[in-house]
Amino acid sequence: MNYNTKRLVAALLAVPALLFTAACGSDDGNNGDTAGGVAEVKGKVGAKPEISVPKDGKPSDKTVVKTLSAGTGTPIKGSDFVRLDWTVEKWGGDQELGGTWAAGSTGGKAPRRQSIEQIGKQSQQLPAKVLDAVKGKKPGSRVLVQGTAGDLIGQSLNTSSGISAKDVLIWVVDPVGAASVDAKAEAKGEQAPSEPGMPEVKSPSQKAAVITVPKGEKAPKDLKEQVLIKGDGKKVEAGQGLIAQYTGVKWEDGKKFDSSWDHGGATAFQIGNGSVVAGWDKGLVGKHVGDRVLLVIPPSLGYGASPQSELAKNTLVFTVDILGTV
Repeated sequence: MNYNTKRLVAALLAVPALLFTAACGSDDGNNGDTAGGVAEVKGKVGAKPEISVPKDGKPSDKTVVKTLSAGTGTPIKGSDFVRLDWTVEKWGGDQELGGTWAAGSTGGKAPRRQSIEQIGKQSQQLPAKVLDAVKGKKPGSRVLVQGTAGDLIGQSLNTSSGISAKDVLIWVVDPVGAASVDAKAEAKGEQAPSEPGMPEVKSPSQKAAVITVPKGEKAPKDLKEQVLIKGDGKKVEAGQGLIAQYTGVKWEDGKKFDSSWDHGGATAFQIGNGSVVAGWDKGLVGKHVGDRVLLVIPPSLGYGASPQSELAKNTLVFTVDILGTV
């Protein structure tokens, strides 16, 4: 799924969006004896942190991972999906380089965009060493990760951004929630036949769905939806991270253009706040965990607002298995 996401900290990174290195091996506290200081962070978990550094102070010469506030519940595992708030600043720069609090205001009409990640997988927003620091923490925690851009970002650092490998970066990460879902999970139950005028769906286990567009039918101008399998889980709410399997085809030629099954299985994204195409927000908020949903999305609710997209003029057909929320 090509998400309509903000390009957070894009200037820092080489393609893709952010950067990644090997997993961080440090525990909480300083990574061995350090010479120098650690940034001070003020503010409550969930609110934008205030980061300050000692005037004329020298930062620690080694990477530091520190739990500023401990949450509650089950510790986050390496395979978990997590919903995060985060920010990053340069030591002495006194300027936010990016993060979820920097993503534009929604005017109170929708939840703020947060980062939805799976620990242990390549991230589009956070370096692996920063994301790995969340492992073992509990939802509701606040974690500080401080180190040089060269250590935290590695070869993915885009030096043309004005950040050098020796510059010290300060990340503050709040894991808002976490959920454990098997990457090969799928909706269970007897699938209902498609309604008249809707595409036919065959759903082989552990594979992308086979979706057949009805011959001779014009693409609908409005969003069409049908629950093929009705689950009994919790209702999906705007602002949550939704974990799903999906397959998408174009109405015009019936060709598949994407499927989670082609990318390692279950994936997650924030729903109900414009992080994905409007047809997903409108069609999936209010559904339930365990549902299999068939969506037919006109261009106006798909990629029609993004003329650069090769799918801008297409009506999109998706089947979505809702596996969990975070």
